[in-house]
Amino acid sequence: MASKFNLPQFLPPPPRTELYFPQNPKPFNSPPTTLIPDPKLVINGGSTLSGHVTINGSKNSALPILAATLCCSGSSKLKNVPCLSDTTTMASILESLGARVTSFGGYIVVNTDGIVSVEPDLSDIGKIRGGFFVLGPLLARFGEAIVGLPGGCDIGARPVDLYIHGLRALGATVELRDGKVQAHVSNGKGLTGASFRLGYPSVGATETLMMAACMAEGKTVISNAAQEPEIIDLASFLTNCGAVVEGAGTDTLYITGRRKLYGSEYSIMPDRIEVGTYMLAAAITRSCISISPVPHSNLTCLVDKLSGAGCKILQLSDDTLELSAVPRTIGDDLQGFNIKTNPFPGFPTDLQPLTMALLSTCKGVSVIEESVFENRMSHVTELQKFGAKFQVCGSRATVFGTGNASPLCGSQVNATDLRGGMSLVLAGLAAEGITEISGISHVDRGYESLEMKLQGLGANVIRTTTTFPPGGVWKG
Repeated sequence: MASKFNLPQFLPPPPRTELYFPQNPKPFNSPPTTLIPDPKLVINGGSTLSGHVTINGSKNSALPILAATLCCSGSSKLKNVPCLSDTTTMASILESLGARVTSFGGYIVVNTDGIVSVEPDLSDIGKIRGGFFVLGPLLARFGEAIVGLPGGCDIGARPVDLYIHGLRALGATVELRDGKVQAHVSNGKGLTGASFRLGYPSVGATETLMMAACMAEGKTVISNAAQEPEIIDLASFLTNCGAVVEGAGTDTLYITGRRKLYGSEYSIMPDRIEVGTYMLAAAITRSCISISPVPHSNLTCLVDKLSGAGCKILQLSDDTLELSAVPRTIGDDLQGFNIKTNPFPGFPTDLQPLTMALLSTCKGVSVIEESVFENRMSHVTELQKFGAKFQVCGSRATVFGTGNASPLCGSQVNATDLRGGMSLVLAGLAAEGITEISGISHVDRGYESLEMKLQGLGANVIRTTTTFPPGGVWKG
């Protein structure tokens, strides 16, 4: 652990609020869906979905906010943390540093007063991209951090140079050595506020540098910052803990450092990617379902595309929407459309593979351009096993939709990443016959209680280790 040092006085710390916790909290354990060895998801496709689905907290918010608890003295009480393999891994990363992570009554409590290390477990860091977020908080609070290079889905290069340049601008000495980022404060006191511009509006870099700047002396200005809703959620948590962050959700962040932050109670925002997933599930199965809670303004791009394709989308209440793609309701089959992924407020890259699955069932030719991750086309090969027709050139895919004239057929496929794997689930829901998806643990990284939610909507889907004949008949 880094040696003790005296941080300079920045803004005075806010008054500490004591949080109440009941007796006998429980460890934060892995979700039950990961307990079956080498599970497969088996879908008897062709069913129409109906009913209501409730959205969990955002994985992409929960991971950086869990990391941000390292900035805070005392305990942070987090509500609406999704129970996923990724959040479980992040809890293990925090515990490897000496934090205590427990759960009770729908809350996750993280106490960081017992931190004994600034080097998290390397095996856990290699599992998820989000583990790298601890770099900023550790460096800012303890003056030192040694963090292995991040893991996660193999969808393209996700370099750490933006993180390194930003931390150096804040006064840190940073080296990349032996597969680890090794950083320490150069002046022996703490980070110092600075103004700098990100070469690309990276979400992970923006979040990491925001956390670091919250405990840096003086003012920090980060230009060309990511504008994703998850940035706003992280800034809101840090503000609750006493940080001063302005401009979240715009391309420029203004941060004034605090000497000390304190744990607080906070509720994670709903997962906009999960909302989009179930909207696309209703569209690909030509069904009608309602979804809540929905951060509607965060999904304008998807709503516009699906509405233009022919879906009818109604706002039933402040946080509930209904999507209908039932042919007799919309008067025709869905029409294909073009998308190009971009940082927010552009079309989200996490929904690109799922949208591709939908477009393979729509009428006409559609074009997809992936501009965020250069390798995010690996799902194409697996989708073709359903009978979908594509032509891929680099990061551009042409989708030859067939509409209802030639439905997809069930197949045996393999998920190799989170969102690509979910695109196979959507294809399986729409396909005729049985689809068997192996590698479903990738999908578990981002979707809590997936099969139970789909079953609640009327889908015939089970998790099993049993092998079924492809395209066969199974009465679920």
